[in-house]
Amino acid sequence: MPTLIGSVQRALRLLEAAGSHSEGAPAKQLAREAGLPLPTAYHLLRTLTHEGYLRREGGVFVLGAAAGRLAGGGLQQKRRSMILDSLAHFRDAVGAPVYFAVFRDGEIELMGVSDTPANPAVEEWADFRATGHAHAIGQCLLAQLDAETRKDYYDRHPVEAVTQHTVRDQRALERRIGSLGRMQPVTERQEYALGTVCAAIPITVGDTAATMAISLPLHQEERLLCVVDRLRSEVGALLSTLLFSISI
Repeated sequence: MPTLIGSVQRALRLLEAAGSHSEGAPAKQLAREAGLPLPTAYHLLRTLTHEGYLRREGGVFVLGAAAGRLAGGGLQQKRRSMILDSLAHFRDAVGAPVYFAVFRDGEIELMGVSDTPANPAVEEWADFRATGHAHAIGQCLLAQLDAETRKDYYDRHPVEAVTQHTVRDQRALERRIGSLGRMQPVTERQEYALGTVCAAIPITVGDTAATMAISLPLHQEERLLCVVDRLRSEVGALLSTLLFSISI
């Protein structure tokens, strides 16, 4: 085990050394910077190159695609952590489950949800991406799109009943969307999940449509507009964090 750990440590030092040279560096230089004997460095460099963490070009070593994927994964984790921290703040401020979603690459993408055992989020029993017409999150995002983009979404995800309260058809949904004022909250009552009411507020980030939403059990329906107004007042303070999380 000590040998294995030592090998990993030496390999990581080589990767760090290679990463500090945008144009790459030869084996001798990397060995010197990592504090390794040249034969050891050669062995590890061959292994790292074989696994895709390094790439050899014209006698120098540069970071490979596998190292890039590691960095990308770190960014994704950072984004998720930032979103969840922000949503937890909003959840505690309004006393209800809070959702954050964006419309990206033609689909509804739920970026994060924050709830508590006492106030659980709505269970995703039907794919949120395919049922945008039936929940406040989807309706709020669709309302921010142009007619052509909405039509493309409907062509792939037809408007159909999810519960007996779901909007009847695409024409009825378009009438509802057309009646919404700019930046007006979108509400729905048992259209996606029986026994639940939801509200969503639009957030537009350049060309990206986004939304934050809350849900409540049906017996708390009278609180819905008050809670979503509280959410809207809270959003401004942490909006920059959410917007940054979309961009990374």
